[in-house]
Amino acid sequence: QLQLVESGGALVQPGESLRLSCAVSGFTLDGHAVGWFRRAPGKEREGISCISSGGVTHYLGSVKGRFTISRDIAKNTAYLQMNSLEPEDTAVYYCAAVRSPTGGEYECFFEYYYYDEDKWGKGTLVTVSS
Repeated sequence: QLQLVESGGALVQPGESLRLSCAVSGFTLDGHAVGWFRRAPGKEREGISCISSGGVTHYLGSVKGRFTISRDIAKNTAYLQMNSLEPEDTAVYYCAAVRSPTGGEYECFFEYYYYDEDKWGKGTLVTVSS
């Protein structure tokens, strides 16, 4: 059974940090790109960061310099380190994965349809408020 489980969401104050985890089971992250998405209240889901199977990373402009995506193949887990959190970061955060095509080891994308439909987590809530 393919499963991605996010954890690490919490209520924090502006300026604080959180690290989200995305634990994967049923398949290996090796050879997969991973994306992190979020859905803020009343807004559309948006892709905020991704890491290709070859380790190339991309960030949405609003999180660049504050968030860092990484993965540990041995632990089959991806991470999103979030620093200097702002109230605008309040959202449910999701991880997703997709097997990279041959030649696509250095690519990843923010569009949700790029990711395998059966490789999404259920989300973890991050609330940033004073």
